[in-house]
Amino acid sequence: MPILIIEDHVDNLELMSYLLRAFGYATLAATDGITGLDMAQSENLDLILCDIQLPGIDGLEVARRLKQDARLRPVPLVAITALAMVGDRERVLAAGFDGYIPKPISPETFVSSVEAFLKPGDRRQPDPHPARMSEPEAERTAMPPAPIRGTILVVDNVPANLELAQSIFEPSGFRVMLARNLSAAMALAKQTRPDVVLSDVNMPEGTGFELARKIKSDPQLQTVPVVLISATLPRDITAASALAAGASKFVRRPIDPGALLEGIEDCLEAARQAPC
Repeated sequence: MPILIIEDHVDNLELMSYLLRAFGYATLAATDGITGLDMAQSENLDLILCDIQLPGIDGLEVARRLKQDARLRPVPLVAITALAMVGDRERVLAAGFDGYIPKPISPETFVSSVEAFLKPGDRRQPDPHPARMSEPEAERTAMPPAPIRGTILVVDNVPANLELAQSIFEPSGFRVMLARNLSAAMALAKQTRPDVVLSDVNMPEGTGFELARKIKSDPQLQTVPVVLISATLPRDITAASALAAGASKFVRRPIDPGALLEGIEDCLEAARQAPC
């Protein structure tokens, strides 16, 4: 059965969903409390993760309503919160939450923290009889690592977005460089020329459009593909707007990690032949 995530912050929602799916858990997502309640009532769930600050009704009210439902009362309910104020922990537990996981989300510990609230039968179970490696397979494990497929410079002022990108690209054989603003991105790009740049658009110290223009105006970097990504731009910002700034592609969040990886790979392949 799936895990329901109720979270209005798109980046946090993407990160939690991706991490859980990567460890074999099915997920459902809602971006407000009312939608989350509707989904909880229509689905059979293993666990519910719920942010406290939500549009419409907050997470505390979501918890109260869930615990008033006899069918949903036994489903573990976990708050995702920074617990910034004195007494927050007590209010969270009094509302009906079974526990909480602190923000910001830590990719290294998030899944194990979630599993602590799952019933034993709902947790991922390791294979008790792992297959024995054949001799050729054993030889392959001793071989040196595969060559790096390319270098991706990821630019974003939100740490969770950087961590998410790293967790998507590095296991697929890419080297990932991280920068949190335009000036750091340009310095990194000039020092180690990347094969592609993936940049958020809305950053406080220079936008992704500005970064694309700077890269395309630099003789040493002008052939590097730039992919811009954002969840908050108006709908009239289109791929044409990104192309006008010098970017190769523009994608909107939320986006499936597999689709993002495929898009980057397509852009890299196209760049080997001609600008994508």
